[in-house]
Parts: sequence; C-alpha cells; structure tokens
Amino acid sequence: MPVEPSNLRTEGISRGEIVLVYIEDREVQAFEGDTVLGLLWANGDHDLRRTARTREVRGFFCGIGVCFDCLVTIDGKRNVRACLERVKQGMRISRQQDAGYQR
Repeated sequence: MPVEPSNLRTEGISRGEIVLVYIEDREVQAFEGDTVLGLLWANGDHDLRRTARTREVRGFFCGIGVCFDCLVTIDGKRNVRACLERVKQGMRISRQQDAGYQR
C-alpha cells in the first residue's frame, strides 16, 4: 500500500508565515522560520560564496553548520552560516566573495 504524503506530516507542525526578504536586492517570498540555505537553494542560488585564495565557488555541503561552506552576508553581518540562520521578515541576504566581501 503506497504511503500518502499527508500521512508523513507530524501533527501540529506547519510552515511559518509568508514574509518578504531580499536576495541580492531581489525581493522574494519566503516562509518565516525556514533556513536561509533552504530559501537560497529553492530560488536557484546554489553558489553562495567564492574562496579568498582560489576564487572557488562554495555552496551547500553539510547543511548542519559544521563545514562553513554556506557563509553569506545577512543584514550587513558577514560570514553567517546560511544553514543555521532562520528566515525573518525583511532580511537582506548577499552572497560573498573573498573573506566576506560582497560581490
């Protein structure tokens, strides 16, 4: 017997309210409480930063705050781990170059 998706939901848990945030000055809708990494990934923003020395692209790797590959700038604060930060109304998210400089 196939499992219906509605049977996989945990009772009492739902998505947050829809809020507006800015990714590179682009206004997008998001669910409050989702991770910034989830929002970026869902919007097709997979390259989150470039390394200082080799300019290598970095993005989603571990997703649990261990690897530091998903560093972004949020509301002017550099080197925030996108996988740990929760979406809030009006936040401004920018991808990084080098050691936290915006591109």
